[in-house]
Amino acid sequence: MGLTQGQRVKLAEDIGLADAVAGGSGAVVGFLSLAAGTEGTVERVDGRLPESHGVGEYQRLTSLLEAFGHTMPEASRTRLEEEIGALEPEWRAFRARGARVTARVRFDNGFVLDGAHEDVLVPL
Repeated sequence: MGLTQGQRVKLAEDIGLADAVAGGSGAVVGFLSLAAGTEGTVERVDGRLPESHGVGEYQRLTSLLEAFGHTMPEASRTRLEEEIGALEPEWRAFRARGARVTARVRFDNGFVLDGAHEDVLVPL
């Protein structure tokens, strides 16, 4: 998606914030959340989210194959190619989606959500 500072966004799903606790009794009396559709503005875009294990493994194995594949025994090279093939759908999905980031969003109702994964934010 590519979030940018100043971009208007809305929540794609409800985000749970905290339990509501009654004064002196300390009893939980409800649940506080931001509703899907709540709109706000991206104040800052933070760092990238880490890649999945499968994406990292795909990169490692393809690098290994490129560097040493020509010297490997055929059975080892074939097994390595099969492992890479099994990880390829996850790699393609990552490439199509691109790197994901987190952001700080100030919602119109005054709430601020820091470290929000871009997957839960929809551009307006």
